[in-house]
Formats: sequence, C-alpha cells, structure tokens
Amino acid sequence: MTTINNEKSSKLKIQMKGISKVFETEELETHALKNIDLSINEGDYVSISGPSGCGKSTLLSLLGLLDMPSSGQYFIEGQDVSDLSLDEAAEVRNKKIGFVFQSFNLIDELSVFDNVALPLRYDVERPTIETITKRVNECLELVSMSHRKSHKPNQLSGGQQQRIAIARALVANPAILLVDEPTGNLDSKSGDQVMDVLAELNKNGTTICMVTHDPRYADMASIQLKLLDGMILTTPVAQLAV
Repeated sequence: MTTINNEKSSKLKIQMKGISKVFETEELETHALKNIDLSINEGDYVSISGPSGCGKSTLLSLLGLLDMPSSGQYFIEGQDVSDLSLDEAAEVRNKKIGFVFQSFNLIDELSVFDNVALPLRYDVERPTIETITKRVNECLELVSMSHRKSHKPNQLSGGQQQRIAIARALVANPAILLVDEPTGNLDSKSGDQVMDVLAELNKNGTTICMVTHDPRYADMASIQLKLLDGMILTTPVAQLAV
C-alpha cells in the first residue's frame, strides 16, 4: 500500500492527485469530476460550493470513500485509499471519517446518548463501556447537548438533532469531518446555530470539509473552493499540492 512521506505529512489529512470520476452507461459517458487536485491540512475549514450538477456530491462521496475514483490517487493521512475493496474502504471510513448529512439519520428508537455511541459500539476494537461513556459525554458537551442525552431524537428540534448528528460524527475522533448541506433541512436561525457549532469545533482544531449551496455559509470557511462542470475553479494557495 502506497504512503506519502514528507516533512508536512503529519499535518496533511487529505490529498487528492488528478482525481477523475466517470459514470458510464451503454449510451452515455458522464465526466462528473475532472483532474481534481486537493490538499486539506489539519485544522483546515474547507467549503465546496457550486451550481447543481457541478460535482459537489460526487466529490464528497469520493472523499468519504462511499465511491471510488475512475483515475488518480487519494490519500488519507498518508495512506493510499484510491482502490480499496468495499470492506477495506468501510474500515478506513469508520476510523478516519466523520459524516454529517442534511438528513440527520438518527434512530428515533434510541436515546441521544445511544445514537452518539453507535460508531463506538460497532468499532472492531470493542472499547469498554467506560470508554464509550466518557467519549460520548465529551462529544455531547462539545455541541452543548449534554442536558438532552436521555431524550429521543423526535423530542428535539431540527437544530438540536443536527447537533447530535455532529456529536455522533465526532465520537470516533476522525481525521476529518465531512459535512453535506448541514443546514438544508433547518430554518435560518437553527442553521446559523449549527454553523456556529461547526465554527467553534474548527477553532478548537477539528478539520472540516463542507458542501453547501448557501454562499453565506461557504464564506465562513477559511478555504473556499468553487466547482463548475467537475473542475475546481479557484485553488487558494493553501490548497496547492504538497
């Protein structure tokens, strides 16, 4: 398995080199992403924006190992993950990537605490109950939802549910938090509150890559990427390949 080794590798969380994605049918070939170069360092806050159909969702799927590129190389913390099997991809995804989706994907039958604990309970390393309890409580504290840990998701507002989803994404201490339209199902006040949580997490060191259609929220990121027709239009200096 290929790794990258350089003096900056300890801070380099994500690196894509010449990533392309082609979807093929018998009659049509669609180039969803074209020769993407992308580097995300520890502590970065990256937003990805652009019109519908520009490749945002495809890029996020590749970043999250939910799909594989047609060509190019993808490294997570120095590990080449460009061509993993489904099982290998799932293992890396569970350990290194936290997801926050537009739909909160919480389980109504479980308490807030148990929803946040799920990734740890499915961890192959089988952490102890004490370890799980400590980590879940830490993550609930990070999103100011400790007082709701015994509630069920359907007893919470949309903004509160999204905070719980963020806590769940953080609980396994991932290398990067991938955030997909986090305010899409929220009113503006709740959306602003969720974005404040993300900003505070980043301020405290969490590495974030967010897809959003809202220019106000895209502008909150320190690094702003714009996609069009599967290509990055703007590549800030911080994003140049290492």
